[in-house]
Amino acid sequence: MGNNLNFITFGCKLNAFETQVMKEKAEGYFLNNHSFINSCAVTNEAVKQSRRAIRKEKRNNPTNKIVVTGCAAELYPSEFIDMPEVDIVIGNDDKTKSSTFMNLAQIDDADNEVIELTHEDPPFINNFDNRTRAFVQIQNGCDHRCTFCIIPHARGDSRSLDEKHIIKQIQTLIDTGYQEIILTGVDITSYGKDLNEETNLGILIKNIIKKTNNLKRLRISSIDSIEIDDDFLEVFSSEEVIMPHLHLSLQSGNDLILKRMLRRHQTSDAVKFCERIQKIRPDTVFGADMIAGFPTETDDMHRSTMQHINDCDITYLHVFPFSSKTGTPASKMPQVEKNIIQSRAKDLRTLGMQKMNLFLMREIGKEKAILIEKQGFGRTEQYSKVIVNVVGNPGEIIKKKIIGISKDQLIA
Repeated sequence: MGNNLNFITFGCKLNAFETQVMKEKAEGYFLNNHSFINSCAVTNEAVKQSRRAIRKEKRNNPTNKIVVTGCAAELYPSEFIDMPEVDIVIGNDDKTKSSTFMNLAQIDDADNEVIELTHEDPPFINNFDNRTRAFVQIQNGCDHRCTFCIIPHARGDSRSLDEKHIIKQIQTLIDTGYQEIILTGVDITSYGKDLNEETNLGILIKNIIKKTNNLKRLRISSIDSIEIDDDFLEVFSSEEVIMPHLHLSLQSGNDLILKRMLRRHQTSDAVKFCERIQKIRPDTVFGADMIAGFPTETDDMHRSTMQHINDCDITYLHVFPFSSKTGTPASKMPQVEKNIIQSRAKDLRTLGMQKMNLFLMREIGKEKAILIEKQGFGRTEQYSKVIVNVVGNPGEIIKKKIIGISKDQLIA
């Protein structure tokens, strides 16, 4: 079969970044005949998907060693080790370390001499295969303990990467030709709290813009708006290079549910934040995560969440039907019936489609800067999908007028 390296990624942007780190390290140590599954544990369905992918990968590549990592592997190692298809399980902290891949290469080829590593290397990539925008990790882990979330158990407390390292990483990707950089992590608004120097997300962004050359677009991934500081608001209002698109971790539009989730904001905080952002940059659009059918949620609470989506003027809605994770406080709370959860999720998704269509209609007639992702398709600064009827190379930014919409896409 020759050299065969496969990488399958589930879940968040941070996982996508880490898969690229793993790929470059595996190639650097000349690994072959390995399949890496980078799993996700955000929902029970995500864990099942990883298991299905493992079985399918073994059928497709029977001679490959199957290596499983990511949040599901970190939380349920024995479940994965017990699968006949799986050869090795690697913890989240070890999946991007050089020593891990060196050890795998030695298992693979016992004649390799042992290379001593003196210090551990922070995750770094030279490229972002098959993508026109590149994710860059700025932190990992989370200090908060939302009652529905298992991820801090899988990734530990918040740890920020050094600013110099982040800037070097971004410059490397810009020099490779990436026009758009997306800052990612588990809880990026907590950036810098564990570092000695006075820094935060806003200061980091200011320094990224100041100390890199030729950065065209900087996009911020999911944020917790209650943690946003004046430094961030200042840089967001004044720097056009930051894309006018913010994805908010809202989860519910009802104060009692937010309290039971152990969120640190109330609905009024989120509305105030969105109004403030709209004032300083009126072209900003918001995305948001919402959980449908959290334990104890009533019909009235669900209706207040629907209202909240309108109050915050959310354009892109990510809806998660509540799925109880063993080991979380929410799993011990009185659960909402499955069929009610499904029907509330459907309500939220329908509202989400309406909100997006209203936004897309308002874009018709405007001229937009579009980052081409593949032939005939790209995204605007606000992250809207666009069908482009002109020749543009992937990775190029072109200006075009919006003439219509088709389903959830603009037509330029």
